[in-house]
Amino acid sequence: MRDDAGPRELADELERRLPSGRVLTDPGVTRSYAHDEAEWAPHGLPAAVVRPRTAEEVRTVVRACLDHGVPLVTRGAGTGLSGGANAVDGCVVLSTEAMTAIREIDPLERLAVVEPGVVNEDLRTACAEHGLWYPPDPASARWSTIGGNVATNAGGLCCVKYGVTRDYVLGLQFVTGTGELVRVGRRTAKGVAGYDLTSLLVGSEGTLGVITEVTVRLRPLREPEHTVAGHFASVVDAGRAVAAVAEAGVTPSALELIDRHCLAAVDAWKHMGLSTEAEVVLLGRSDAPGPAGEQEADVMLGCFERAGATYAVRSTDQHEAEALFEARRLAYPALERLGPVLTEDICVPKAAVPEMLGRIDAIAARHDTLIANIAHAGDGNLHPLLITPPGDERARDRAQAAFADIIAEALALGGTVTGEHGVGLLKRDGLSDELGPAVLALNRTVKDALDPRHVFNPGKVVAFPREDA
Repeated sequence: MRDDAGPRELADELERRLPSGRVLTDPGVTRSYAHDEAEWAPHGLPAAVVRPRTAEEVRTVVRACLDHGVPLVTRGAGTGLSGGANAVDGCVVLSTEAMTAIREIDPLERLAVVEPGVVNEDLRTACAEHGLWYPPDPASARWSTIGGNVATNAGGLCCVKYGVTRDYVLGLQFVTGTGELVRVGRRTAKGVAGYDLTSLLVGSEGTLGVITEVTVRLRPLREPEHTVAGHFASVVDAGRAVAAVAEAGVTPSALELIDRHCLAAVDAWKHMGLSTEAEVVLLGRSDAPGPAGEQEADVMLGCFERAGATYAVRSTDQHEAEALFEARRLAYPALERLGPVLTEDICVPKAAVPEMLGRIDAIAARHDTLIANIAHAGDGNLHPLLITPPGDERARDRAQAAFADIIAEALALGGTVTGEHGVGLLKRDGLSDELGPAVLALNRTVKDALDPRHVFNPGKVVAFPREDA
């Protein structure tokens, strides 16, 4: 059992060293910071929650944790789906919620400098005022923060064409595992000096340092998009359409899948008048300029029809098109209203999408588990959502077995255990299977080098035996 004298003394020290109101110790409050949105991922109770407002305050927290040997878990908005921000007993949770400054938007260099607590959608709105665009757009963009997006290397609807968070992070300021405040990366258009520590930090889920500032690359605002919608009788048919779009050489600006269960849940919640006649809806978009956009949309339409769509159309109603994509973004919170939802995040080669969707259907039947499907289908990033009745422990056990089987099947098809949600706690076993012992050892060597005291987010991603004790 952990001796709580260290955490108590640390909390007292932080209250002395930081401005008033930064440190929270009331268990009724700290409990609300104990976990993210990952269903059934274990978590403990933090001894304190700290809400710093400056990089120097973050360094003070890190150094105090090092001095007292107390774990530090960094948290953004808590929207994660892998348990990556879950507390361990007696730790300090460092919340970046008060670090919300957009420090700079540079139209000439097409970059922005932000603090980690900036909400993704707020950055995108601010950039639009300068005719610029920040592409990474997770479905949680209205709530998730840039720091959290960087920690998990988040993707989103646009990533099929524009890439994920790592493709847009130019530089970082962060506090190291020895308590130093450092900068890595660049602001220039080119730069290859030294090891790429910036990319190493992106996707590290708070296990290698505490990010205090992010410099991101921006793009010009896009042309209006052309939207294609297709209804399919099965997820496998929709998967064939996805593969056909790739074979046709089209790179859509979005290619999203949403099934009937998700549409029904969204409509029951938001009363949007969505049709639930189709088993699966596939939504494609092109933002190519001028006539090329219409041509790409027509190619996608043909792919949908040849793959067996029961109905397919190029939308001329922008409001209707936006409603469909809004339903896609709302699918997860809508399904949460039905009961506990265990969310997958596998990614497979595009050619394997139909086969993987078929295997997910078979897994659902084998484990008697309701699995709804949403997906960034255009890049093979699938999000099966395993739904169980509240309080049904047997259903929970079946869902967890189905979760493991989905990971195994994704790896068998040459895929990966996570495309954008991160490893956290839920995918550690799957990561071990994916990487193998030699590469796993390399990951642990990196962790040892950057966080020698193992203070940062212990037990997450690549866990060490002593971190699980």
